[in-house]
Amino acid sequence: MNFSLNRELLLKPLLLVSGAVERKSTLPILGNILLDVSGDSLTLTATDLELEMVSYTQVENHAEDGQVTVPARKLLDICKSLPENAMLTFTSEQDVIRLSTGRSKYSLSTLPATDFPNIEEWKGDVEFKLLKSDLLRLIESTHFSMANQDVRYYLNGMSIETENNEIRSVATDGHRLAICKITNDSLALPARQVIVPRKGILEIIRLLSPVDEEIQVFLGSNHIRIIDQEFSFTSKLVDGRFPDYRRVLPRNGDKVLETDKDQLRQVLSRASILSNEKFKGVRLNFSQSELKITANNPEQEQAEEEIEINFPFEDLEIGFNVSYVLDVLNAIKDAEVKFTLADANSSVVIEGCHSGEALYVVMPMRL
Repeated sequence: MNFSLNRELLLKPLLLVSGAVERKSTLPILGNILLDVSGDSLTLTATDLELEMVSYTQVENHAEDGQVTVPARKLLDICKSLPENAMLTFTSEQDVIRLSTGRSKYSLSTLPATDFPNIEEWKGDVEFKLLKSDLLRLIESTHFSMANQDVRYYLNGMSIETENNEIRSVATDGHRLAICKITNDSLALPARQVIVPRKGILEIIRLLSPVDEEIQVFLGSNHIRIIDQEFSFTSKLVDGRFPDYRRVLPRNGDKVLETDKDQLRQVLSRASILSNEKFKGVRLNFSQSELKITANNPEQEQAEEEIEINFPFEDLEIGFNVSYVLDVLNAIKDAEVKFTLADANSSVVIEGCHSGEALYVVMPMRL
C-alpha cells in the first residue's frame, strides 16, 4: 500500500487518536495505530482494550487499499517535528513502512493489521443527539468528584443517566457528590444508567470543544460511543451498581447563605496555603454579619480571613476540606453561590444561585 497526504491532514487525526494508545502495555501492538486506506480515505484507529478511538482523513495519489499498524508515539513525534504543509508519502513493504518528505526519509517497523484488537460490534439501545457544548458542560461540572483508584471500583467513573427529556451526570468519591442535569425538550429517552470509567471521561473532555455542533451518543449494555464528523470514540462501561445518591442528599438544611463566589474563592484559596498539606482542613465560623475562615498546620502557622455576609441564623462552626469546596466554586458558572447548612456534623449543599442545573454536596471534617 502507498499513499500521500499533507502533514496537517495527518497531524490532527493522529493527535485525536493518540489519547487511546496504551503507554505501558505488555502487548506491543497496543502501542501502535492501525492505518486503513480505502479509496481516498484513511482511517486511524487506536485502542487500549478499554477505549477505542477512530478518526478519519483524506489521502491523495493512493495506489492500493491496505492496512498496517505503525508505532503511534514515533509517528506522532515525526509528524510534529516536520515543517508545516510538508507532503508526506507512505510506502509499505513487508514489515516496514517508509515515510518520505523532501529530503527526509524514515522507516518504521510495523506489526500485522490482523493482530490489531477490535472492540466487538454492538448496537446502542439508547441513542440521542446533543450539542458538544452541552455534553462538555455536563461532564466538566461533575468530573472532579470522581474517585481515583478507589477499591469501590464503581466510584472510579461517572454515572450518566437518561430519563425522558433529561440527561444527568453524577460523580462521588464518598466524601463529596456532584450532580448536573440538562434538559432538552426534543428528547424522549428511556430511563437508563451507565457508569463511564474515569479514563473514558477524561478522554471525552479532551476530545470535545465548547461549540454548538451536534454529536451522536450511543449507550449499550457494555459500551458508550460518541460519534462526530471527525472521530468515533468508544469506551467500555464499568460493570457495577452506582450508589443511590438520592438517599444521601441532605434534607434538613435550614440555614442558607448567599454570597459572591469570586470573593469567597479568593479568601479560601489564600487560607488554604497554610492548611495541613495532607488533610487540607479549614474552619468556617458563620455569624450574623461575617464569615471567619481559619486554617492552621503542624508548623503552628495560621491563616485568618473574614468576609461580610448576611446570615440571620444562630452562629455555626463547621470544618471542610478546602480543596473540595474550591473545586465546586471553580465549577459553578454563576456569580453568586448558595450554601444550605444544617449543623456542624451535616453535609453542606452548594449550588449556583440562578442556574439550578448543578448541585454539590460536601461532607464536613472534624478539625
